[in-house]
Amino acid sequence: MPLLTVKDLHTSFFTPAGEVKAVNGVSFNLDAGKVLGIVGESGSGKSVTAYSVLQILESSGKIVSGSVVFDGQELVNSGENTMKKIRGNRISIIFQDPMTSLNPTYSVGRQLMEAILLHTDLSRAEAKKRAIEMLRLVNVNEPEKRMKQYPFEFSGGMRQRVMIAMALACEPDILIADEPTTALDVTIQAQIIDLMQDLQKKMGMAIIMITHDLGVIAQMCDEVIVMYAGSICEQGTADEIFYNPRHEYTKGLMRSIPTVSNSGERLHPIEGTPIDLLNMPQGCPFAPRCDAAMKICIEKRCKRMSINEDHMAACWLNVKSDLEAGIMISETETELVKGGVQLD
Repeated sequence: MPLLTVKDLHTSFFTPAGEVKAVNGVSFNLDAGKVLGIVGESGSGKSVTAYSVLQILESSGKIVSGSVVFDGQELVNSGENTMKKIRGNRISIIFQDPMTSLNPTYSVGRQLMEAILLHTDLSRAEAKKRAIEMLRLVNVNEPEKRMKQYPFEFSGGMRQRVMIAMALACEPDILIADEPTTALDVTIQAQIIDLMQDLQKKMGMAIIMITHDLGVIAQMCDEVIVMYAGSICEQGTADEIFYNPRHEYTKGLMRSIPTVSNSGERLHPIEGTPIDLLNMPQGCPFAPRCDAAMKICIEKRCKRMSINEDHMAACWLNVKSDLEAGIMISETETELVKGGVQLD
């Protein structure tokens, strides 16, 4: 069984302007010891998906429907007492901004020990020893001295190391890393990524890596999910996503990456802006920004279809290519075409 199974998850924020459908039917599995990457633009639903798993949404947010099963236990509607035992203990999270993730009024040591004392039976002396061990594990120099210092005395990279130490203090089964390198410079980013890879191998935990950086995804992840407008538009192994992208949004992301081969050339950005989640379209949400959009893309949303056993994508161009190649497709898609919904 997968360690984590998310099935048809729908999460919305209820605002005075209306219902913001932030997550729309997200489904995926995460196996023990694997690294899953979630990539997409700001507002695509990456972080809200992770927060829904841990149920740490804003007061206006709510899981409308769907299932989140962790180690055989259903988490949706399981109750706050159950979630308190899981958060920080079996599923931990590193938040996006290390500058604001730590409480400035408490010492780093006190904040590290808090998580350990909450989820274990260790004494304060044992918890302090464990906290020092964790700081040493993430390569914080002079950990005994650092325990007494406050967050403002740490650099951004060191704060992020403290956050990683805090997240790993109870040896979780799953670590959620929500854009852990966004606020750091390139050199420190590389150090943090190397550190996480090393710790993942040592501890054998599963990781959900949420990021904008496709380079990080390529370096770390076994499987990749590409999200747009709260939905998964493509999903597969890292090799399939990078070498055989089958959704126009994924292809657009690839074209916008600077590489050695396109050095000196103008990059090709994805034109336009993301859709308004208050007014979701009937068709593909990426259609208004897609150069290859067809009539059916505007009229009806394509379901995710299997490209191969390691790859799925939700794009009508795949249906079109299968039809042209004479490959059998689902009855629903065949009926749409026969019913006069034109693919071109």
